[in-house]
Amino acid sequence: MPAFPFEKLESSLEGSLHTDILTRSLYATDASVYRKLPSAVAYPRNTEDLKKIIGFADEHHLGLIPRTAGTSLAGQCVGEGMVVDVSRHFTSILDLDLQRKQVTLQPGVIRDELNEYLKPHGLFFGPNTSTSNRCMIGGMVGNNSSGTTSIQYGVTRDKVIALKTLLASGEEVVFSSLTSDEFQGKTQGKHPEAIIYNELNNILSDREIRKNIQREFPKSSIHRRNTGYAIDALLESQVFDGHEPEINLSKLLCGSEGTLAFITEITLQLDELPPPHSAMVVTHYETLEKCLEDVAPVMKHDLHTCEMMDKVILDCTENNKTQQANRFFVEGDPAALLMLEVRSHTEEDLKAQLADLQRTISEIGRSYASPVLFGDQINSALELRKAGLGLLGNMVGDRKAVACIEDTAVALEDLKDFIGEFTDIMKAYRQEAVYYAHAGAGELHLRPILNLKKREDVKLFREITTRVAELTKKYRGSFSGEHGDGIVRAEFIPMMIGKENYDVLRRIKGVFDPKNIFNPGKIVDPYPMDEALRYEVGRQEPEIETHLDFSDSGGILRATEKCNGSGDCRKTEQARGAMCPSYHATRNEKDTTRGRANALREFLTHNPRENKFDAEELKEVFDLCLSCKACGSECPSNVDVATLKAEFMYQYQEEHGYTFRNKLFAYNTRANRMSAAFPALSRAFLQNKLTGNLVKKISGVATERSIPTARKFDFQKYLKSKPALSTENHGRLILYIDEFTRYLDIEVGKDAIDLLHALGYEIVLYFGESGRTFISKGFLDQARSLASANLEALFPMISEDVPVVGLEPSAILSFRDEYHRFRLDTDKLKVLSDNSLLIEEFLAREIGKGKISSASFTAEGRNVKVHNHCHQKSLSDQKVTFDILNLPENYKVTIINSGCCGMAGSFGYEKEHYEVSMKIGRLRLFPAVSKADRDTLIAANGTSCRHQIWDGTGRKAYHPVSILRDALKP
Repeated sequence: MPAFPFEKLESSLEGSLHTDILTRSLYATDASVYRKLPSAVAYPRNTEDLKKIIGFADEHHLGLIPRTAGTSLAGQCVGEGMVVDVSRHFTSILDLDLQRKQVTLQPGVIRDELNEYLKPHGLFFGPNTSTSNRCMIGGMVGNNSSGTTSIQYGVTRDKVIALKTLLASGEEVVFSSLTSDEFQGKTQGKHPEAIIYNELNNILSDREIRKNIQREFPKSSIHRRNTGYAIDALLESQVFDGHEPEINLSKLLCGSEGTLAFITEITLQLDELPPPHSAMVVTHYETLEKCLEDVAPVMKHDLHTCEMMDKVILDCTENNKTQQANRFFVEGDPAALLMLEVRSHTEEDLKAQLADLQRTISEIGRSYASPVLFGDQINSALELRKAGLGLLGNMVGDRKAVACIEDTAVALEDLKDFIGEFTDIMKAYRQEAVYYAHAGAGELHLRPILNLKKREDVKLFREITTRVAELTKKYRGSFSGEHGDGIVRAEFIPMMIGKENYDVLRRIKGVFDPKNIFNPGKIVDPYPMDEALRYEVGRQEPEIETHLDFSDSGGILRATEKCNGSGDCRKTEQARGAMCPSYHATRNEKDTTRGRANALREFLTHNPRENKFDAEELKEVFDLCLSCKACGSECPSNVDVATLKAEFMYQYQEEHGYTFRNKLFAYNTRANRMSAAFPALSRAFLQNKLTGNLVKKISGVATERSIPTARKFDFQKYLKSKPALSTENHGRLILYIDEFTRYLDIEVGKDAIDLLHALGYEIVLYFGESGRTFISKGFLDQARSLASANLEALFPMISEDVPVVGLEPSAILSFRDEYHRFRLDTDKLKVLSDNSLLIEEFLAREIGKGKISSASFTAEGRNVKVHNHCHQKSLSDQKVTFDILNLPENYKVTIINSGCCGMAGSFGYEKEHYEVSMKIGRLRLFPAVSKADRDTLIAANGTSCRHQIWDGTGRKAYHPVSILRDALKP
């Protein structure tokens, strides 16, 4: 790779420029199968920065790869040049014109966040990709994205009104609608904009060229068509004998993948919000053929959604913690299903539309089930469908559903025959293809399952793509329906549109970008589709020994490789869920699940050192991981970065030694035990400003933090002081007094004993250290010893009828999570795991059995706001806390959409992490708590969460058990 004088450019930017190996590695991939290490990564702060970057690229013949969320499937966002990431600073909504129903914004605005902004005004931006909670409008314009709503609201190209751009010359140009006279006026002059208009006029004024475009390009009835540049769309203008009175070169730039100009502002046409009343019929089929046969007849109805999922995708959702609940509507084991949504402004009309659709489905008679969904049920079903792309990456092993032919779109009348021939091609290659996506638009995302580490499968990669390209051409379909050409499909553009038309594309590229600096290797003069793959072809797999057991993924490297780059972890705090809290605070790619997985994969495969984990870059990339475990459930591929971090910390520290502070936090229980022996002395020492700050300084704790003090309490004596149970004995349980409850949260333990005893349960206490502090700091030998001891002690005591019940989520849930990684007795561990419950889970289960009712609790009214621990959100269910706090019949309970509190055990205490910790809390949790009136109870079942709420808001939060204990009738 040639050397470039980046230092001079860096010093001139208001934004930042990075050439370190970590940052470059993070941007070497997107959501495609490709890997190209860029020479630099820039975060421009403003348009002036972009002009300097473009001038530098022009001077040094350096490619510029524009990037927003980096979720592209075809390799649009990878290249050897400079990645220009506008997702950090170009994020403003600039103007909303309510009269015209238009919005002007910068390319880094997230699609769903735009619609949240527009919602109060009764407007929205219609195109809706499966990545809508993190994809950005700039990327949607670059790709001409569409999504599930295109059959009603069209594609991005239909909505673009104007684009403010920077040309390769650095000239700022706005492309918008022009009359014929205005267009001709633009062709006059010698400046770059005039040269562009003049060349386009010369090209498209040629009747033979126009005829050839109309003859060779995909059928105009296919509204998802992104093959090459949209010169066919320009022919719709009266300038070139079409019917449209105006012409807009924004239509050409939309779908051009950043190869023609750099977009700085976008003006979009908006739609009124969809009709409020909706219903969805989900038709189930025994065969794919029956499903496809139903598409044309159901599309005669005014559907807002017509989506398909096949058995392969549905099977993937069975093992995904987040998506399991969204499968509620699936009946039996369908080979495929269609999701058919109708909408209306009135309930009466909705009922009529629904009845009409159901009548058609019944008369056709091909589906064996057709449940009807309403309200939130529809959202859950659509979430299941949207998760399909990421879930494909959850296939264990090296064989993956590969994005190469997944973007074909054909006319609706051709769909069944096209899929039939496609299936024959797949059978010829002994492939079980994956079928899902936008049936109503004539587009199904079809994926062969290949191992691109093997040369023979890379050969199949090209062969299958070529065969399907030929088939698509036969039906005059679009080989790139909505995911773009990128690297994977650009080679096939000459086949799809003819060599003469391809030469036209090259002329257009040449006039816009004479030196080929804008995203080279895409659309025109492309990179080979079977080179620069993410994994080295034919490589000898590195043997990487780990302390933790990653055999369920085929080893730690394959556990890391499950990340396919779909970028679900780049959603912000405005989206649902908790993944990734540090990214919410920093907006740095390295602080995402994807960033951490990419970095670990890079160094496990390219680190020349014997210990592959020995890399300062990995230390940096894992530094801000809070081990919240949200990725374990919210990532469609279940990439569990918390576990990867624990392994990394162990391996790194085994090489470099364990620091004093890490030892202090890891052995925190031992310190608490010692402090508890002299509670008054330790409290005075820690709470005295002089000595307390000295302790904080020595231990590396932020001076702003309050430090909890330990004390001793005899729980056994307290339990024995309780009177004998009444005749109504509901059974026995083991109450786990973990290390936090035993020394720091004594009142919570006492309240649990009071509550459970009052409700009629026989309590056996178990004292044991869970190992959580050791796991979080990578002291895996010590953690395993504790896990083994707990397993051996608890196994003889527990059963389905006698569960072990825990108060601190991070402690009790380790029995169900990390303990499975410690290579312990699997039979015993299954018994422990199956019978270890959060106290909320236990109480909710007993409510379901009818053993606990509201009769035991006060009738007084209270408002309760709940913040649940991250591990509960990931490994359990928030609803159990909601359910038990609703036992007092007049308690009004709401769950705060709070994400992670930001404390995460020791993380928030560490001085270098304090600001990030508090920033995370200030994003969602602190404002929600602060807005609650003083009479509202704040519930938080995590000890760290309660401390964070106190430090951040001055409000005392209570464990749900304490709230219920206080709500007991006298």
